[in-house]
Amino acid sequence: MDSIYHTITLRFLAEPSDVNFGGKVHGGSVMKWIDQAGYTCAANWSGQYAVTVYVGGIRFFKPIAIGDLVEIHASIIYTGNTSMHISIDVFAGNPRQQQKTKTTHCVMVFAAVDDNGKTVAVPKWVPRTANEITMEGYAKKLMDLRKDIDEEMKPYM
Repeated sequence: MDSIYHTITLRFLAEPSDVNFGGKVHGGSVMKWIDQAGYTCAANWSGQYAVTVYVGGIRFFKPIAIGDLVEIHASIIYTGNTSMHISIDVFAGNPRQQQKTKTTHCVMVFAAVDDNGKTVAVPKWVPRTANEITMEGYAKKLMDLRKDIDEEMKPYM
């Protein structure tokens, strides 16, 4: 599969309807945008409907102001048999300026499913650049960490 399909960028302006009580964009709005970008990347890569399996380590570094140009970059960083690990970075800034600041980061896992909701195989993603190899290693490290987290959470599930 052509490597162009392993990444997408969504761009739009943060609107007044996205505001929280503090006058900045609500974290829930950012999480919705992250989910939309992740889904788009996963569906584009797999050619299938995709469901969110995991969202991990979401970090909000900086608030987003109403009127900011928001850019959400989603990239495949690892594929399993039916799953896709996607790194998502959110950037924002004044649309009259070129400079955008990273505001949020997380990794999501999606599974490709058929019309009956059964998981289906996805194309294998193969990292080609040094950065892609680094990001694949990051995904694998997070998979190992999730095993420990899952074990800790068992009594509460």
